[in-house]
This record gives sequence, structure tokens and C-alpha cells, in this order.
Amino acid sequence: MHQASPVFARRLFAEFLGTGLLVTVIVGSGIAAQQLSPSETGLQLLENSTATALGLAVLILMLGPVSGAHFNPLVSLADWFLGRRLGAGLTLSEVGAYTIAQCAGGILGAVLANVMFDVGQQLSTNHRVGGGHLVGEVVATAGLIALIFALARTKRGLLAAPAVGAYIGAAYWFTSSTSFANPAVTIARAFTDTFAGIRPGDVPAFVVAQLLGAIAATYVFRWLLSPMTMELKDSSQGDLGKEGRGRQGVAH
Repeated sequence: MHQASPVFARRLFAEFLGTGLLVTVIVGSGIAAQQLSPSETGLQLLENSTATALGLAVLILMLGPVSGAHFNPLVSLADWFLGRRLGAGLTLSEVGAYTIAQCAGGILGAVLANVMFDVGQQLSTNHRVGGGHLVGEVVATAGLIALIFALARTKRGLLAAPAVGAYIGAAYWFTSSTSFANPAVTIARAFTDTFAGIRPGDVPAFVVAQLLGAIAATYVFRWLLSPMTMELKDSSQGDLGKEGRGRQGVAH
């Protein structure tokens, strides 16, 4: 599919819109949680994680048929990696276009949440980098990519919305980093000095940790599910869907 086509333009806009709305859900629910439960950190996290898990599932259902609902550069990169042997999935140039759309949409989503709650536009001062937090990001991202890999390889993409939403909701609690697991969302969350924010200086370390987790999960699960991969070689669909429309992955 030619990148300049109207179909590809719609896919890019779906990624832009979906990532923006996802960040609005994350940041907006974080601000609301701070205002509703000012002295209860655990309750704030519960409110934020519940809204994020449900919002993510809805966005996957809504935009998955258009672009695959990646909302995450690592999911788009995995789409390219998993589909290249079958001649399906995104090309590298399309991954680059998806990534730009996702990052731009995410930043605007954070700005929108700031406007809605009248908190002002400023970069985050929320310090998050620590050894445990970075390990948490490796684990969170590896789990997300592994889940998407397993759903794709076993042709259970229709379960992506509830499965990915449930995983992200759970990962908020079992990882020390509260599971960013998404470079575009991580960058965007630097644009809000609220509960969900991350200071800009911490973003590169988080992104590197996420990339390491994604690489580890991709190679481990490609080997683990290799018998299923062989069975799918004659399938006309790509690893994460046909022509980019059925690749329902995503993440937080």
C-alpha cells in the first residue's frame, strides 16, 4: 500500500487520535484521582489504573479496524518484525510514520488533559528513574509484547482489547514503574506536571528499558511459539492482521 494513499492517511490519523485519547485518559484520570483522593496514593493508583485499562480496551475496539490500534511505536516495530518473513505487516518507513503520529498525538493528548483540568502547561518534575523502575519497565514491556505476539501467532486478535486492557491494568500494580511500556506515551507524559507525569530527563532511560523488554520478548516468544508460526506460513493474513487493519495490539 502506497504511503501517500488515503487509506494510509486514515491509518495514520487513527494512530494519532488513538494515542492522543489514550494519553488524555491516563493523564486526565491521574489528575482527577489527585483531586478526588488527595491523601490516598493507593486509591489514586486504583482510580488511574482502572480508567486506563477500560479506556485502552475501548480505544482498541474503536480504532483497531482502521489502523490496528497500535498506539505504541514498539507494537508497530513488532508488527514489522513479525510480518517481514510473510511479506505482511508494516514496512520500516510505515513504522516511522506511525511513530511520528503516535508521539504527536500523545503530546497533544497530555496538553488536552491539562486544559480540561486547568492545571497549566508545564513539563513534569516527577522523578521516576531508579534501578527498580527501569527493571519494571523491561518487565512491563516484555509482558505486553509477549501478549501481543501470542495473540497474533494463535490467531486470537479479537481478544486484544480485553486482554491488553487487563494486562496494562494489572501491570500498573505489579511493576515498580506503574507500567509505561510505551515510548510515545512516555514522551507525552513528560508534558504534564501531574500524577501521571515523568520528568523529561528520565524519559530516555525509560525508552531504552522498554526497547530492551520488547527485544527480549520478541526473540523468546518467537522461539517459544515457533511450531505455531510454521502452521501459519500459508495464511494470507499477516502476523498482526491483514493490511494493517486487523493488527490489534497496543498499549499503555
